[in-house]
Amino acid sequence: MSIRRTVRPVTAGVPSPPPQVAGPAGVSAASTADPAGTAEAEREAAVARLFDLHYTSMLRLAALLGADDPENIVAEAFYQIYRRWRKLRDAESAEAYLRSTVCNLTRMRIRHLQVARRHAEAPPADPVASAENSALLRDDQRVLVDALQQLPARQREALVLRHWLGLKESEIADAMGISAGSVKTHTARGLAALTQAMETRR
Repeated sequence: MSIRRTVRPVTAGVPSPPPQVAGPAGVSAASTADPAGTAEAEREAAVARLFDLHYTSMLRLAALLGADDPENIVAEAFYQIYRRWRKLRDAESAEAYLRSTVCNLTRMRIRHLQVARRHAEAPPADPVASAENSALLRDDQRVLVDALQQLPARQREALVLRHWLGLKESEIADAMGISAGSVKTHTARGLAALTQAMETRR
C-alpha cells in the first residue's frame, strides 16, 4: 500500500517476513500452518481495505478541522490503527477509532502550532495548502470554510463530524471523547457562532 506525497505507508516499521526455509521433506515452512503469519496477513489486508474505503473522507476531515498537513495526519492515524489492530473488535470499531485518532492528532497539531507561533520572533507566513488539500475543499464555499476555521476546536469538530460526515451524536461523542450532552452543547454553540460569522461577512 502506498500513500502519495511524503507520507509513510501504514506498514512502515514492520519487519519483512522471514525467508522460506525448506523442511526435512523438502516442504517450504511457509506452506505449513503459521497462525502468526496468518494473523499478520489478515491485519494487513484489513487495514488496506480500511484505507481504500476511508482515506479520502479522513483526509477531508483533517482538512476541515484545520490541519495544516492533513496528508501526514491521516497517514499517522493509519499507522496507529495498524499497530493497535489486534485490540479492535471489528471493522466498525476500527472506523470509529480512525475518526477519533484523526480528531486527536489534528487537535494536538493545532495546539503545537499555536505554541510555536507564540514563541516565534517573526509572524508566521500564511500556510500554503497542498494541491490535494485544495482539491478536497474546492467544492466548499470558501467563506464558510474560513468561518469554520475561526471556531473553537471543539465546536469545529462537532460541526464537521455532524454536518460533513453525518455522524450520530453517539458516534460524535466517541470520536471526540466527550458525552452526548457535550456534543449537543458544542454543536449548538458552533452553529450559532458560524451563523453570526456568515451574516457578518455578507
